[in-house]
Amino acid sequence: MKNQAPKAAYFFGYGSLVNRGTHDYFDARPARLRGWRRVWRHTDLRSVAYLTVVPQAGAEIDGLMAAVPEGGWAELDVRERAYDRIDARHHVTHDMSPAPDVVVYSIPEGKHGHPSQRCPVLLSYLDVVVQGYLREFGEAGARGFFDTTDGWDAPVLNDRAAPVYPRSQMLSDKEQDFVDRMLDARHVNVMRDVPDGMWRD
Repeated sequence: MKNQAPKAAYFFGYGSLVNRGTHDYFDARPARLRGWRRVWRHTDLRSVAYLTVVPQAGAEIDGLMAAVPEGGWAELDVRERAYDRIDARHHVTHDMSPAPDVVVYSIPEGKHGHPSQRCPVLLSYLDVVVQGYLREFGEAGARGFFDTTDGWDAPVLNDRAAPVYPRSQMLSDKEQDFVDRMLDARHVNVMRDVPDGMWRD
């Protein structure tokens, strides 16, 4: 249920929260989440598709954990609306000792579905995520992001010229080229125009 995890000091981010340019949470450091798999999903509480994690035995994904100031969870919960905050302290490996409490945000089962042309992935959002992985883990780690994420049959809307994602970042030509090559390799449907019947802000 919503926000029933024990009070924690750190979050584990696996999407846009990996990009330090989108937040100012302190003591950020690379970490790994065990027993969960990253996947593209859509929820009725948002107009486009985002990343979430779902339980999967044996799966592991890299990400970034960072400390949340006391009383700061309300602000982060607003950013991560549509997600539940789940206790993950026994699933995250890191270099901290003693180990703090850690939570992960996940869309609850039964409240998400597959992306569609009406609710696509925003390229401006994906750019932010991949830029974070490139900066934290290098190209090998960013390739690992693509390899450990399911749902690349989801359509992607190219909104780089006029980003819809509110925390969009400026990517270098090299970073953009990397994202484009990864999408081409997976034969992702990148839409150049907003389809008829799609949400409009």
